[in-house]
Amino acid sequence: MTEQVKLKLNDSFIIRWAALILIALVMFFAYMFVDVLSPLQTMLEKAPLNWTADTYGTFAGSEYFLNVFVFFLIFAGIILDKMGVRFTGILSAAVMVIGAAIKLYAISPVFAESNNALYNFLDSFWVSFPATAKLASVGFMIFGCGVEMAGITVSKAIVKWFTGKELALAMGLEMAIARLGVFAVFRLSPMLAESGTITTPVAVCCLLLCIGLINFILYFFMDRKLDQQIEMEEQEPEEPFKISDIGKLFTSKTFLIVAFLCVLYYSAIFPFQKFATSMLENRLDISAADAAGIFSWFPIGAMILTPILGWYLDHKGKGASMLMIGAILMMVCHLIFALFPLSGDTKIVAYLAIIVLGVSFSLVPAALWPSVPKLVENRYLGSAYSVIFWIQNIGLMLFPIIIGKALTYSNPGVAEAIQAGQEASYDYTLPMLIFASLGVLAFILGFWLKIEDKKKGYGLELPNIKK
Repeated sequence: MTEQVKLKLNDSFIIRWAALILIALVMFFAYMFVDVLSPLQTMLEKAPLNWTADTYGTFAGSEYFLNVFVFFLIFAGIILDKMGVRFTGILSAAVMVIGAAIKLYAISPVFAESNNALYNFLDSFWVSFPATAKLASVGFMIFGCGVEMAGITVSKAIVKWFTGKELALAMGLEMAIARLGVFAVFRLSPMLAESGTITTPVAVCCLLLCIGLINFILYFFMDRKLDQQIEMEEQEPEEPFKISDIGKLFTSKTFLIVAFLCVLYYSAIFPFQKFATSMLENRLDISAADAAGIFSWFPIGAMILTPILGWYLDHKGKGASMLMIGAILMMVCHLIFALFPLSGDTKIVAYLAIIVLGVSFSLVPAALWPSVPKLVENRYLGSAYSVIFWIQNIGLMLFPIIIGKALTYSNPGVAEAIQAGQEASYDYTLPMLIFASLGVLAFILGFWLKIEDKKKGYGLELPNIKK
């Protein structure tokens, strides 16, 4: 028995970390595509696309539409638990490529200038929402199904390869690699758009997603070998997943606290990323490239700290406490951008606020995702992640729309002035106060979670590695 355990692939330090790098790179490329247009909001508002802030907010929220209203993420969790990591991983990567290709076509001159039947049809209804934005939103919806499916697949794969080992560290490193994609795209996207067109960075990211699909195909063979070894070692097969298991998730108070903490926290992070470049550009009166350069440091802080915090969680614990501290830091960052009188002479304050947000974004995900296996059984772990992602997607879909409308409401006439070629800027006070309020609510849930953990002994404050 001992000899068989030693032969398992995930007992090899090199092989299990090689598997992690393969799947983490998929998320690196996916995160690049998610935010490829985020630093280019100002360009989108000008000809030939002429998107308003309201249009951009609706487009940004469309990524999550099918996951929320068609319950695709719930189905994705069922597919993952029924079909396994290998099948779901390749399917998710293929769906991302298809959705990305549609989005690329939508914003390309080929679609806008061809005056084809599809363009004419999309332009015939909801005339305040451009045809290019409609088709781009459809592509983004499809891509969103793939990226969220990939997210839960990667999470379950890491649990599979690292349970009893460096689980939080592995999840932290995966998130760090993914966030490096945010840094890369906020740096590269403006450069590629300025040297080519707005479609250039989107095309580059589409190509990278194709490489991500190849990565999942390579991972397929490693994972199949590990499964064979696990089956040989197990004395009794694990109880199979049942659809009724999903009901247990919606009746678990602690699980729902984690899920709603997740939606509140991430709704103040990812939607903020969509508007961060424009916010800094308007608050500091700087170029879009300079604003994107400032915000690009946000994922760097998170990238460096998340693996360190993952190591700390593995060896020392304190996961619930980290969630509370992260919520406080996130709230502080957004309040600075809402209330501090920023200008071109106070860039250092903007940098510090972004660093604070990066520290926050290290604490919460590093503690959140490794905590889920402590709350649910492994046979429906994929569904647990999918339910959390589904609830999270509700916020991620709604808040870009809410922020876009808040900008329009609090800045009457600005969008029309920009489209007319006049100098105008947005006041971001109201949107940033909305984001800060989410931090307050996330802190309250974090405090509640810590009380529940103390009562019921889930081990959220305990280390992952048992001595």
